[in-house]
Amino acid sequence: MKLFGRGMISALAMLAMVGTASAQVSAVFGGADPLEGVYDRQNQKFVDLVNERGEGEIKLEFIRGEQLGNDVQVIEQVMSGAVQFYGDDFSFYANWVPELNIVSWGFLFRDNAHVEAFINSDAYKEAVEKLRVEQGIRILAAGPGQIRVMVSNRPIGSIDDLAGLKMRVPEIRTYLALWETLGTSPARVAWGETFLGLSTGVVEGAEGGISSLYGAKFHEAAKHVTRTDHVRIIAQIAVNDAWFEAQTPEIQELLTTAAQDAVKWQTDTVTAEQAETLEKMAADGATVTEIDVAPLRERSEVAVEKLEAEGFWPKGLWASIQALQ
Repeated sequence: MKLFGRGMISALAMLAMVGTASAQVSAVFGGADPLEGVYDRQNQKFVDLVNERGEGEIKLEFIRGEQLGNDVQVIEQVMSGAVQFYGDDFSFYANWVPELNIVSWGFLFRDNAHVEAFINSDAYKEAVEKLRVEQGIRILAAGPGQIRVMVSNRPIGSIDDLAGLKMRVPEIRTYLALWETLGTSPARVAWGETFLGLSTGVVEGAEGGISSLYGAKFHEAAKHVTRTDHVRIIAQIAVNDAWFEAQTPEIQELLTTAAQDAVKWQTDTVTAEQAETLEKMAADGATVTEIDVAPLRERSEVAVEKLEAEGFWPKGLWASIQALQ
């Protein structure tokens, strides 16, 4: 069950803190990723590092899965202080900081080094500071995450093969705009219903992080996996800012370092696992194809001016990110 009332959330958080009385500081990390998913393991790594390095001074409890709700609901709980920590896909914060819509726009980043350059840029720093000041969420660490690719029930050899494809996309404005721009016919289908949709032809294609697609077995329903690499997800770990500011400098340093180490572990793990996961898909009978994405990238760039005029993100932001080295 994903939806919980405020009373149930508080009760779960209180139960999670039982047994931590010996620690001077205790807090709750709210999960929203599938068990053993990339971010679930990243977040568990962070919690373990904090508990090991804290030596009884601080104790975190991790409520895994969607026990507290989906990503947006857990973020709102961190904002309110009902839960102290959260970690997952950075693009969810675009719900509160519109300029972050750009991080889910297709072909924004060339590679992981480009993602890192963005994280070190003034544009990123200004956006996360706005998130901290206006919404009370502090980003402790961020880094390159999964690459998003597509699956389909027919081969995709070029941009022409995308024309009219019934494509399942997330309920995110930039994703909808991207796949419309690329020529598909986007369809809103819940993630949990997508396997059936692919199997029955309700939709002909879907996209997502490599491990997410594999975990949901979409490659078994739509046996053509195409390396579009259209989005490079940014992984992050965040904390309620007021709670963080109330801690000692030593605890703050411990938390920041542990978050950086956990996100770095995630980046290294994802990079290694993606190639292995694609091999597993092929072993299951899927056809994994790499295509020339330059025409897709060029088509996506055509829509940038229109999206900026519509306020998806500030004018000139896309160009400034492209210029990062």
